[in-house]
Amino acid sequence: MDATTLRRVTMPSTAEIERRYRKLREAMEHAGVDALVVTGTEYTGFEGGIRYVSGFRIVHRYTYVVLPLDGEPVSLFPAEARWVGVHAEPWIERQEFPQVPGDWIREEAEKRGWRRIGVYGLDFVMPVRDYRALSAGDVELVPFDQEFDTARAVKSDEELELVRDSLAINEEGFWALVRAYEPGRTESELMAAAEALFVERGTGRRTMNMVLSGRGGSAEPEFKIPDHQRPVEPDDLLLYSLEIAGPGGYWTEFARPLIRGELSAESRRMFDAYHACFEAATRTLRDGATAQDVHRAVAEPLEDEGYPLGHVTGHSIGTTMIEFPRIGEGEESTVLRENMIISIHPHVISTDGQSCLYMQETFRVGRDGGEALSGVPITTFDGTEA
Repeated sequence: MDATTLRRVTMPSTAEIERRYRKLREAMEHAGVDALVVTGTEYTGFEGGIRYVSGFRIVHRYTYVVLPLDGEPVSLFPAEARWVGVHAEPWIERQEFPQVPGDWIREEAEKRGWRRIGVYGLDFVMPVRDYRALSAGDVELVPFDQEFDTARAVKSDEELELVRDSLAINEEGFWALVRAYEPGRTESELMAAAEALFVERGTGRRTMNMVLSGRGGSAEPEFKIPDHQRPVEPDDLLLYSLEIAGPGGYWTEFARPLIRGELSAESRRMFDAYHACFEAATRTLRDGATAQDVHRAVAEPLEDEGYPLGHVTGHSIGTTMIEFPRIGEGEESTVLRENMIISIHPHVISTDGQSCLYMQETFRVGRDGGEALSGVPITTFDGTEA
């Protein structure tokens, strides 16, 4: 990848940056907050908010961006992280390195007369020491996760290009895994083939890959780290969940079954119902549908067979791995719009709780229906396809 291409995938255009800030400030004004604090952490999947508003890629620890309703944004890094990460990378000019970022934000709020601050990451991301420091002042902290994600849910053409880049890398990793698939190798050996390609293609550490697996043509229902000791048997069912973000920082998710032998009767019954799930997703992921509409349509073929769901049906996805809206029950007021990106992945559990089936596809919400971004059929793979 040459320098021009690398900059294209890592740095948005000026127009795109302005669009993001405009949408966020509209949400801030509607919520009546004076400033927005965006929190990001090294924890996989939670670093994307910072990438979205500043271009900084977190290497270690955590980072903030403070975006006032009026005025220029500021990047905040804890003092101990002064030399961690490339600080020439963000497009935000003002950077601060306080000992306790929460103290800095509280003092800035007092100086500028801010009364209400929206915080993206208040519940799951913000370090406790900064929350304590902020809470010591008079400023009101307003949870802002849903508002932040809503403002960035509809992807621009520039963003969609990066999503497609990530999905192409994800699909390429899946085919590397298929090429490596051979009974007698371990789960981790197979996963290594995909991981090596992902890192080579520029994902860095932005991968969250796991597996559901089991014997006799069935997979156990708990997600796990791929096993590095037991050789895979021909009738082991392997469901690798490939979740990665490419160089541009946009996450995609993908999964299909691997098995050399035969699916169990239970797994085959689940598998047949799964076809109808993705047909329903393609039909209902359209502009104007609600997140609950999509959930019910996708879940119906499985529930008709008496299967419970063990995992959320799907969710919006972008520079953060899991974004609002959730595709599920109770989201009847959440309306989907064209060019939202949605991961659909119903986790089907057998009635006895002993086996499952799990596939993933990343979709674009279209004007009249969903677009599956991978183009890989809903089928099982045995290694000969490569």
